[in-house]
Amino acid sequence: MTWSKRLSPNAPVDNASHHSIYESSSQFLHWRFSPEQLTAIRESLNRAAVNVIRDAIEGDEPGSSQSILFLTASEEHALVKHYITKVSQLCAHFRFSEEVEATAITYLKRFYLKNTVMDWHPKNVMLTALFLALKTTNNAISLDDYTANIPKTVPSDVLDLEFLVAQSLGFEFAVWHAHRAVWGLQLDLQTLPGLDPSLDLDNIFSDVITQVRSSRLTDAELIYTPSQIALACLASSSSAAAQSWAHSKGVSSIFDSVIPSIQDLIAQSGIPPEVGVVKGIDKRLRICKNPEKVKGSKAWERREKEREERARIKREKKAEETRKAMEADPFGGELVDGNVISGGMPLDDDDDD
Repeated sequence: MTWSKRLSPNAPVDNASHHSIYESSSQFLHWRFSPEQLTAIRESLNRAAVNVIRDAIEGDEPGSSQSILFLTASEEHALVKHYITKVSQLCAHFRFSEEVEATAITYLKRFYLKNTVMDWHPKNVMLTALFLALKTTNNAISLDDYTANIPKTVPSDVLDLEFLVAQSLGFEFAVWHAHRAVWGLQLDLQTLPGLDPSLDLDNIFSDVITQVRSSRLTDAELIYTPSQIALACLASSSSAAAQSWAHSKGVSSIFDSVIPSIQDLIAQSGIPPEVGVVKGIDKRLRICKNPEKVKGSKAWERREKEREERARIKREKKAEETRKAMEADPFGGELVDGNVISGGMPLDDDDDD
């Protein structure tokens, strides 16, 4: 597959052509969407959550849901975006690597393409995503050390959600990041013939990494490839360097559409949401959070009783099956005309010897 085709954000996969390693990854195959698809997914999750929560609230107090102003899909997304900034703050506090930070942010984004904040608050999901990222990037620390350094956090806040987060990710933990593609661009430009010698590559790439970090606040990694995002960030920092690199690879046409689209996305969405707006959303979330997820609520107690009842029925069924198996004749049942009438395997009368 050519560079120009790979750099198309949602190019169809041609199974007959040669694929790069990235094109065989779970990220390329399962976690790439168009902007329209992302909007549809979030709105669908939001509508489904509102319907479930409204029914649960009505089950406790009929008519009580009419006065509740449920979160919209865009408000949910703003709250998730706010907690993306918290990932960066925690990573700075712990001095975690760029790889850990980027991976945790990706996990958080992917989780909320399968779930809503009205079911699972982003705070504990964010803490769990970061702890999981530490393990999947081979930077693991003990859970006690991790939670001891985060105010109002206990190990169960992380452990209770760890399997849910992993399951929501489809147990696909490998992530391809734009900052790694940036390193590749930097190495290429250091040896690129004919590059303007007046370009200060150290300063340029320092700014490029800043641009990449801003891109993490956007949906860029869910739409575009790491190499596209890296090149767009380089183009924002130094158009001359980006154009020289693209020309050397024969992919200058990417500047006609894809690169400007990424630059616009980062410029428009690569900033944190206003704290006042997020506080208002979080305050409303306390009222419209799914009561089935709130320990101690009537809906939670009702769901727990239903779960316990299902578990009891399952245990009794298994016990009955075990009892019947133990009561069965270990030598098989009685034979009538060569057929077993109560367990055992039918016998062959014929002597084949």
